[in-house]
Amino acid sequence: MIIESLVVGPLEVGCYIIGCEETKHVAVIDPGGDADKIAQVIKKKGLKPVYLLGTHGHFDHIAGVYNLQQTLECEFLISKEDSLLVENIKEQAIFFGFDTVEKPRIDRHIKDGDTINIGNITVKVLDTPGHTPGSVSFAINKSIFVGDTVFQGSIGRTDLPGGSYETLINSVKEKLFTLNDDTKLYPGHGPSTTLRDEKKYNPFLNTLVL
Repeated sequence: MIIESLVVGPLEVGCYIIGCEETKHVAVIDPGGDADKIAQVIKKKGLKPVYLLGTHGHFDHIAGVYNLQQTLECEFLISKEDSLLVENIKEQAIFFGFDTVEKPRIDRHIKDGDTINIGNITVKVLDTPGHTPGSVSFAINKSIFVGDTVFQGSIGRTDLPGGSYETLINSVKEKLFTLNDDTKLYPGHGPSTTLRDEKKYNPFLNTLVL
């Protein structure tokens, strides 16, 4: 499986180009800025983008979608519950001191249990709300792209509109903790980690382990 990791945008978001080694078809998870940088990696490696995938609708994770939609022939997929965040992306950006973000077009809504085929690999969508009402994670075998649900040693903030600490913790317990301990977590900020390490060392999560 192809996994290319980039850090993009002013808030240093973890953006991932994932896909199929055989067909070179790929999806871009959380293109939060630096669209030219993302496109250059895709071109340099001879990849064929088919989807732009949003783990959630915060502007720092989808700020590059509009520009990529202008240059790449691929669909933008995100949860319906975060549609309002996408609609208000400019207002979000202004709140954080940025004013040059364009609203992308949502091509399709995704929900828990959906599967997304990228060449010969299958991505499963898991609803993991809490950071936002429509936060999702993307699972491929023993790799999962969790957005701002879990970080190494921490969790996503829940004090922004639509956030809920209780909901986030329940998402981790009911969705992520059901996966194998050796599952690798790719977060929206910071380094990758494993489910085993977060169960053991993450102070927000280790009390959930019986």
